Amino acid sequence: MDQKKRILLAGAILIVILGVVLGVDFLQRQQAAAQAPTDMPPGSIPIYVDGGFVASFIPDDLSQLPTASFVDAEEGKTQDGWLLRDVLLLYLGEDNLQDGSQVTVSSSSREKSKTLTWAEVENKENMVMFDLSGRGTLKLVSTIPGFDIRDSWVQDVDKIEITSP
Repeated sequence: MDQKKRILLAGAILIVILGVVLGVDFLQRQQAAAQAPTDMPPGSIPIYVDGGFVASFIPDDLSQLPTASFVDAEEGKTQDGWLLRDVLLLYLGEDNLQDGSQVTVSSSSREKSKTLTWAEVENKENMVMFDLSGRGTLKLVSTIPGFDIRDSWVQDVDKIEITSP
């Protein structure tokens, strides 16, 4: 096989790989778009309970809630925001939340998520809260041991899922 055929073959393989990657990405975006209502404003964070869409909110909606803050142990910076428990109670009420309920907060762009029990979220001492990032997106922060390090926080939150026990 001469050099020209090798280059053409390598180019064809790269085009096929690129096509597969773009196709998978397109399918994933279609699935995500199909799950959430189409009338949600851009930047909305949907809340699902047992797989069903219940509500959505944007960071500006949280201004009606009381604020909370703590100083993170890693860098000594103040984290200001809203307790996740208050956000969930505002949109869901206590009927959808039990001590054993699993609360998963995720970021698809960062491919990161954190699952906590409702009992952990409800405990105000754990300071499980949303903080507004410099880019205007929400990040999930906390003082829970193991989740009190910046690398473990979930930045650019775009989905909340609650699973009943």
